[in-house]
Amino acid sequence: MSKKNLALTLSPVLIALLAACGQKQEGGGPGAHGGPPPVSVAPATQREVQEFDEFTARLEAPDTVDVRSRVAGTVDAVRFKEGQLVKKGDPLFTIDARAFKADVARVEAQIAAARTQAELAKTDLARSEKLISINAVSQQEIDQLRSALRSAEANQKAAEAALVQSKLNVEYASVTAPVSGRTSRANVTPGNLVGVGDPVLTTVVSSDKVYAYFDASEATYLKYMRAARDGSRTSSRDVANPVQMGLSNEQGYPHAGKMDFVDNRLNPATASIRGRAVFDNKQGLFTPGLFARIKLVGSGNYNAVVVPDRAITTDQTRKIVLIVGPNNIVQPRPVTPGALIDGMRVVDGVKAGEMVIVDGLLRAFPGAPVTPQVLKVDDKGMPIPAAPPGAPGAAPAPASAPASAASK
Repeated sequence: MSKKNLALTLSPVLIALLAACGQKQEGGGPGAHGGPPPVSVAPATQREVQEFDEFTARLEAPDTVDVRSRVAGTVDAVRFKEGQLVKKGDPLFTIDARAFKADVARVEAQIAAARTQAELAKTDLARSEKLISINAVSQQEIDQLRSALRSAEANQKAAEAALVQSKLNVEYASVTAPVSGRTSRANVTPGNLVGVGDPVLTTVVSSDKVYAYFDASEATYLKYMRAARDGSRTSSRDVANPVQMGLSNEQGYPHAGKMDFVDNRLNPATASIRGRAVFDNKQGLFTPGLFARIKLVGSGNYNAVVVPDRAITTDQTRKIVLIVGPNNIVQPRPVTPGALIDGMRVVDGVKAGEMVIVDGLLRAFPGAPVTPQVLKVDDKGMPIPAAPPGAPGAAPAPASAPASAASK
């Protein structure tokens, strides 16, 4: 290869190296101008907190009824619009009742005949009892007449009971809504023959309220039991603890409800226990079968030190936060994380007022100096992002945090 070809081959590499060197000299990066790298810090805050536990729930209707026919016959009419709201007792289906009405007339005739037989038996018995004093009839005949009267009265009662059943069949021919709620589709159309209990004509689910069923782990259940024993949190078996709920397309938990039920045993297959919350649904916002997120009170109120959750990092097998100590030197501090509340993490191992690095963690090294910018915090302790340099109302970032504040 000639020297000219070698120069042409190496020239792109040389150009790339020269460009990289130029960018390194011009870019500046952390410490490019000789100063410690900048980081954002905020003070650890002590405040009163209350833990909440979050669960995934499934919404179900309190009442779900499969509507079935109680008599056999041909469907004459469907008397509701599929999917509409109905009240208890509203007609849903009509079954041909002519055979049942004819049976009512037949049984009424049987009652009349049985009543006549009973009256005749009573008259014969009364006449014979007057004649027994003159020995005109025997005691055996009297016994037979009394037996005939009892038999006639029994036949009359049997016919009256059959009349009740026949009238019920006429009533059952009009299938009504067993509960108030929303109907499903009509599974049977007019002209079809249905039997007793088969098939399911439609389904009605109640809609005035909904249940949210969720499963809590064994550890969570034990935590609640311990809190109930020490009095820091009431048991949901005894008190309707407040519950908040949000659907999958909603931010936060905008709906309020209350605990309604806790099961009496844990599921050994999943090591969890079933709980239920109830929510008002008079506005029809919830549909049975939806997934939902619910938030339940997990503890009583207590004082704790909190830091932004993003300030916690991992050092091999332990959780740490980076503290800006005296002379702006970075100090790693092992912590025990607790509950996450409004983006703030409860921690054990940090004192209130200590300056915690919240932004620029990759630029901070234990034992090395940094240039901290102290951020303001809101009433929950969450740092407020600093305005970008040059923005209206932006204050210049301090070159360093006071050593006294960092060492508190």
